[in-house]
Amino acid sequence: MRKFLNALVIAGALLLTGCDTVPTAMEVAKPAAPVAQPLPYRWTQGNAEKARNAMVADFRRAWLAPGDYVWAETMPAEGDPKIVIDLLTQTAYAYRGEVLVGAASVSSAKTGKVTPLGFWKVLEKRKTYRSKKYNNAPMPFMQRLDEYGIALHGGANPGYPASHGCVRLPMKFAEKLFALTKLGTEVIIEG
Repeated sequence: MRKFLNALVIAGALLLTGCDTVPTAMEVAKPAAPVAQPLPYRWTQGNAEKARNAMVADFRRAWLAPGDYVWAETMPAEGDPKIVIDLLTQTAYAYRGEVLVGAASVSSAKTGKVTPLGFWKVLEKRKTYRSKKYNNAPMPFMQRLDEYGIALHGGANPGYPASHGCVRLPMKFAEKLFALTKLGTEVIIEG
């Protein structure tokens, strides 16, 4: 019986080798390129996305860790400063004219508080300042945006929204930003 089965296997193999049809190589489909999904902004004018793309192009960084920042080695000689805050990604971007000169992780309003969206101007600047609302809390390199006390300033940056409404910046970035801006500097907050 064993000899019979071996003979059957050999005969089958010989029949297959004499077959005229040879399987063709199959083409394997390439996986589709990932499609970037737009971030779920409540309000945006495209400034945050443009700034994020500039950070990747200019600084080769796609994200920043909590408390991290980048700053250009050289500064354009001309151009008005501008700040873009992205509440969705918790990132601030600093411009001189149309050139991105810095970016930093931020901490904006925690749940139940509000960092207001929209177009703002720097109304007041103070290198050292203390909160009138929140237990005399320090607000170094404060740049006030509205009449209610919302401001950009140096402070704790845990990597998530944790403030009473202000935008907290890494301390060294807050200092550099303070030196860059002037009263009336445009601030765009998207998110």
